[in-house]
Amino acid sequence: MQPVNTPRVFSERYELTHQVARGGMAQVYRARDRLLDRPVALKVLFPELSVDRAFVERFRREAMAAANLSHPNIVPVFDWGEDTGTYFIVMEFVDGSPLSAVLRNSGPLPPTRVAEIATGVADALSYAHRHGVVHRDVKPGNVLITDDGQVKVTDFGIARAINTEDSLTQTGAVMGTATYFSPEQAEGIGVDARSDIYSLGVVMFEMVAGRPPFLGETPVSIASKHVRDRPPLLRDLNPAVPPALEAVIAKAMAKSADLRYQTAADLKADLVLFLQGRPVTAGDALATAAMAGAATGVMGAVDATQAVYPGDGAMARAAEARAAEAAARRARTRRLWLLLGLLFVVLLVVLAILGKQLGWYGSSSLPMPDVVGKTQAAAVQTLKSDGLTVAGTSAKQSTKPSGVVLATSPGAGTTVTKGDKVTLTVSSGPKKVAVATVKGRQVVAAEKSLQRQTLRYRVNTVSSTKPNGEVLGQSPAGGTTVKVGTTITLTVSAQSTVTVPTVVGKPPSQAGAELGGAGLTVGKTTTACSNTVGSGLVSATTPPASKQVAPKTLIDLTVSSGPCTTPVPNVVGQTQSAAQSTLGSHGFTNVTAATTASCDPATNGKVVSQSPTGGTSVPATNGVTITVCTATATSSTTTTTTTTTTTTPVTSHT
Repeated sequence: MQPVNTPRVFSERYELTHQVARGGMAQVYRARDRLLDRPVALKVLFPELSVDRAFVERFRREAMAAANLSHPNIVPVFDWGEDTGTYFIVMEFVDGSPLSAVLRNSGPLPPTRVAEIATGVADALSYAHRHGVVHRDVKPGNVLITDDGQVKVTDFGIARAINTEDSLTQTGAVMGTATYFSPEQAEGIGVDARSDIYSLGVVMFEMVAGRPPFLGETPVSIASKHVRDRPPLLRDLNPAVPPALEAVIAKAMAKSADLRYQTAADLKADLVLFLQGRPVTAGDALATAAMAGAATGVMGAVDATQAVYPGDGAMARAAEARAAEAAARRARTRRLWLLLGLLFVVLLVVLAILGKQLGWYGSSSLPMPDVVGKTQAAAVQTLKSDGLTVAGTSAKQSTKPSGVVLATSPGAGTTVTKGDKVTLTVSSGPKKVAVATVKGRQVVAAEKSLQRQTLRYRVNTVSSTKPNGEVLGQSPAGGTTVKVGTTITLTVSAQSTVTVPTVVGKPPSQAGAELGGAGLTVGKTTTACSNTVGSGLVSATTPPASKQVAPKTLIDLTVSSGPCTTPVPNVVGQTQSAAQSTLGSHGFTNVTAATTASCDPATNGKVVSQSPTGGTSVPATNGVTITVCTATATSSTTTTTTTTTTTTPVTSHT
C-alpha cells in the first residue's frame, strides 16, 4: 500500500489515505467519507486520460452502469463525480484480498472451494447480465475474498450496457486482460454474456491447476492461443481434480460460444450440482473437452510450430512438417477414440432400451424418482410407494425452507431396485442470527454492526432533540433471532437545528472535518490578517461558533494570513508623554524611550528621532523606540553626549 503524503479531499467529502491498487485506466485509493465517517474505495481516472473525452465518457458510463447493480456478490458503487478536472468513483471498501493474491500465496485450491468461489462469481455475473451489463474483464484480480470468505466481484471498469445504442467499444477494439480473454475478445469481434462465462472458466482452470491454461511472452501470443490452441487437460496438471468439475470448466471454456453454458445461471446450477455430489449437465470431461476444443486441430499445431521455428530454411520447414504430421496423427487418434466411445455409449443405450422392452431386467428395476424440492414427508411417501427404503437423513443449511429435500443418494434418474436404501439430504433452513442491539448508537456504527451479521437495513429519520444520527429505535428489537438477509428498520434522530462547533485556531482541513461531522457544509474560504490567530489557521466562521443553524448549512471560513500591519504615526517634535499617548492610540503599546544630549537645546524634552520612522507599516505588536532630547544651554557647548534609555509601558487609548 502506497501512503498519500498530502491527503487530497475530493468534492470536500472523500479524504484519501493511501493507494491500494492501480488498474488499466485508474488508480484505487482507500479514503474516508467525512460525511458518514466510513472507509470507502475511491477509483480515480489517470490525469492524462481525464482530457480524453472518449475515456471520460467510458468512465461515466461505467459509474452509471455499476451504480444500478445491487447484489451481495457485487461491490456496490456509492457515488461518482468530478473534482477540478479529475473523475472518480466511490465504492464500498472491502476488507479482504483479491483472488490473485490468494492464488499466489496458496497455489491450487481444493475443488470444493473452487466451486464455491465460482458459484459466487457466476451469481454476480448472472445478475449483471440480466440488467444488461457484460463485465468484459473477469480475472482473479477483480474477484475479492472477504475476511469471512464471502465472494465479491468488482471493477466493471470496461463494462458496457448491452442495450446502449451508441456503443463506446466499436468492433475491432480489444478490451480486457489477455490471460483471461475469450476467443471472440481476442479476435476483436462483438461479445456477449457468454464471453464472461469463458473468462470465469479460465479463472476456475487457474484455481484448480495453479496456473492459467495459456502462457506466453506477450499478450498477443496468449490471445492467439485462446483462439487456436486447445488447453491442456486439467487432470494432467492436477490428477486430483474431480471429473465432474473438470467437465464444467471444459464446457465453460468452449472455443465456440454456442457450445458453452448459455447463461451464467446455467453455469452456477452445474456448480451447485457438483457441490451437492449430483451428476452435472456438462457430462464426461474428456468428451466435453474434445467438443470444447473443436475449433482447434492440425492448423493450430502448424501455427504453433511456425512460432517456434521461424524462417524459410530447409531445417525449419522439415521441423514444421514433422510437427504437422505428429499433430495430425494425434488428432486422428483422438477422433478415433472419441468415435469408439460414442459408439459404445450408443450400444449401451440400445441394449438398455431393448432390455427394458424385452423384460431382461425383470420388474423390480426402476428409475430413482426425483423428490428434490418436496417436503421430507412427501418424499418419504413417494419413495415408499415405489418400494424404496429411506435409510437415513442428514441436515444441511440452505436458503430453502426447513424440511425441504435438497438431494438424494442415489440421485434422481439412477436405476434402482425395489428394496434399495435411499439417503435424503434435508434443508435445516436459512442461517439465523441474533440481531445486534444498536439502539442509542450512532447510525454509522449501527450499520456496520448489522452488515457484519449479513443483515440488511433501512433508515427512517424523525425530528428529535437527541443528537443528530442517534438510533432511537430498531425493528426487530435487539436480541431477536432472524434469518440472515432480514431487513432491520432503524429510526434515527434528525435534529431540526445544529450547533456550529468552535473551529477557530484549527487548520482548515480539521475545521472542515469537524463541521462535516456536525452535519454542516464548508462554504467559502477567505483570508484576513489577525493579531490573535497564527497564519494558516481559522480565525473566524460565519455564522459564528455556538450559533444554531439548520443541518447542511454553509459555514464560511476566514483563515489568518498573519498579523495585521499599522502605519507608525510620526511623533518627532512631541513631548515624551504626548508621543507615547499618540503611539498607544494607534495600537503601539511597546514603546522604548531613549535620551540624548546631542541635540538642539531648543528641542529639550521633545522627541528628536524615532524607529521605525513615521509612516512605516509594521505589526502593532512590534516595538517603537523614541529618542528624547535632554540638551541644555550649558551642555550644548560641550562635545560630550549622554544617552539614557528607559522603557515605559503605554496604555492604549483604543
